[in-house]
Amino acid sequence: MSTTFADLGVPAPIVQALAADGITAPFPIQAATMADALAGRDVLGRGRTGSGKTVAFAVPTVAALAKSRRPRTPGRPRALLLVPTRELAVQVQATITPLATAMGLRTMTIFGGVGQGPQVSALKRGVDVVVATPGRLEDLIAQGHCRLDQVEVTVLDEADHLSDLGFLPAVRRLLTATPADGQRLLFSATLDQAVDQVVKRFLHQPVTHSVDSAASPVPAMTHHLLQVTADGKAGVVQRLVGGQGRTVAFTRTKHRAKKLAKELTAAGIPAVDLHGNLSQAARQRNLAAFGSGETRVLVATDIAARGIHVDDVALVVHVDPPTEHKAYLHRSGRTARAGNEGVVVTVSTRDEHRDVTQMMRKAGIKPRLADVTVAHPVLEELAGPQAAFVEPAPVVAAAPSGGGGGRGRGSRGGVRGGASPSSNGAAGSASSRGRRGGSRSGSGSASVYSTSTGSRGGAPRGGGQSRPGQRSGAAPAGSTGGAAAFSSSRSRRSR
Repeated sequence: MSTTFADLGVPAPIVQALAADGITAPFPIQAATMADALAGRDVLGRGRTGSGKTVAFAVPTVAALAKSRRPRTPGRPRALLLVPTRELAVQVQATITPLATAMGLRTMTIFGGVGQGPQVSALKRGVDVVVATPGRLEDLIAQGHCRLDQVEVTVLDEADHLSDLGFLPAVRRLLTATPADGQRLLFSATLDQAVDQVVKRFLHQPVTHSVDSAASPVPAMTHHLLQVTADGKAGVVQRLVGGQGRTVAFTRTKHRAKKLAKELTAAGIPAVDLHGNLSQAARQRNLAAFGSGETRVLVATDIAARGIHVDDVALVVHVDPPTEHKAYLHRSGRTARAGNEGVVVTVSTRDEHRDVTQMMRKAGIKPRLADVTVAHPVLEELAGPQAAFVEPAPVVAAAPSGGGGGRGRGSRGGVRGGASPSSNGAAGSASSRGRRGGSRSGSGSASVYSTSTGSRGGAPRGGGQSRPGQRSGAAPAGSTGGAAAFSSSRSRRSR
């Protein structure tokens, strides 16, 4: 008999709120850590990306505050959830708000890139749970708008990414400002030396739970390494991302992400970009377009390698291969989340091939190899026979990709350059049944290159269609502090 959240001691109102959101059974990381966290112990939870860590700390945080029943005090939150990126703050907020609302608690986000006025006002009104990035939170503390001396529970989410981004000095300062006897929960995919130092200094006799190896590949993920010529790369990339499923394409630079999104959109493949040069409003608008299915392709730098949870990403394409194996695993983790399957394709030129194969070896990946051109049958196998393809051409007047504030339309403009209307909007996110349905019979190359995805059958996971219990549109009720609407049909159980 499977374990339920009620079996783990989760309060009934929270169980009901989870069920209303389609979350009815705990994932391994949730089942492993929940009892100890609910008992008030410090917990160190290690699980790979997409394993469900957000619910694992959101539930005990809300339960602890509801149990203590301490009153809200202006400017003094009762729980602090530290995250590395603005996008992750918005998504953690979306997960915890329904649970907090069920227990009569208020939540808010604090992050940079937006005006601080709404955040200051929310703090003055009193708040129970703050989801924050370190930089803006330290600014508000320095200005006297916030104090952490009444924090009962502190959570570090994606601790290894906080370390990678250089936030650990700020994290240490913020943890020092919280009561020493408060509960602390730290969740991470990996545990490097810097994170281990934080654990030893700030967590009291933590209970450690690891549901898989620190940086292990996901079994449900199929990896492919396609070798191309420098001249043929653009056509192969366009052919791959032109399928009917939801795709994340990673580039190495901000300029390359912006340029590729424009090229794809001009070629009839609706795409938006995500990188550090965009304003916060543009970043959230582009994410919303991708999450809702309005746009099928997200072209991103490594800013999206962590913490971007969108349901049913069928394909990840490493347009520019990463140089480090941890980055490869985190990028690839945008697909095959929460028990789903996914496909990862790395596009490599011959000059890059040696470095890429060494990187994959360190990541523990044995990809399926092929030397391809744009006409290779494996591209039909990976992208589907109905994939949009237009020979790459110089971009003269590409559709905007959301690179600026605009007038609220940004990345959502129609497809230009004579693109077929069927490739835009909802039609572009419609299911293409069996598009990854295994090896092609009758083709010598494809049968040699048959993949393990043949058992998947049915419709692909990129449909962008809403399922019962999913939210879309406006930000969750009770969200404040500049967290704009993030429309996403991401899997309820992946958080």
